[in-house]
Amino acid sequence: MILPIVAYGDPVLRKKATAISEDYPKLDALIENMFDTMYGARGIGLAAPQIGLPIRLFIVDATPFEDDEDLSEEERKLCSEFKKVFINAKIIEEEGDEWVFNEGCLSIPNINEDVFRKPQITIEYQDENFDKKTETFDGMVARIIQHEYDHIEGILFTDKLSVLKKRLLKSKLTKISKGNIDVAYRMKFPLAKKKR
Repeated sequence: MILPIVAYGDPVLRKKATAISEDYPKLDALIENMFDTMYGARGIGLAAPQIGLPIRLFIVDATPFEDDEDLSEEERKLCSEFKKVFINAKIIEEEGDEWVFNEGCLSIPNINEDVFRKPQITIEYQDENFDKKTETFDGMVARIIQHEYDHIEGILFTDKLSVLKKRLLKSKLTKISKGNIDVAYRMKFPLAKKKR
């Protein structure tokens, strides 16, 4: 089932999400709905706060990058096989020289900006079966994970932009909050005027 994606300005996107346990109600259905929602919006990652749930859960499917000519063959291959569920994740290390990539976000449609991130991360998390993992990822996969991880920490990619860039985007972000945009997927806008 495709769920509405929460737009910029909703307080849930600014909350540090809470951990969940194995008895979280209907978790399998929630994960399936999140994948449906992400694919419906043509995304590569989705965090639970983006559908209004302040819990430490996000999903990633990097397969759209398997055809990206800007990536190395090795990185394209990794992306082609990368689809994961991350529960109660904690990044324990970020390493390397920061690199820039133009990022976007399903909660902030029609805005893409260059964001600097470290190229390698080590992350502890539980998978959909609550098996504990500690893994190291790099390149594009690491970037996607960092972006989604930021969501469960209450951070948006726009927070990583310069003061000037943020000022230039302010009116666009306000329009998004009010729902004054064209978007090809279902969204919930925090400042949209209620229809009478």
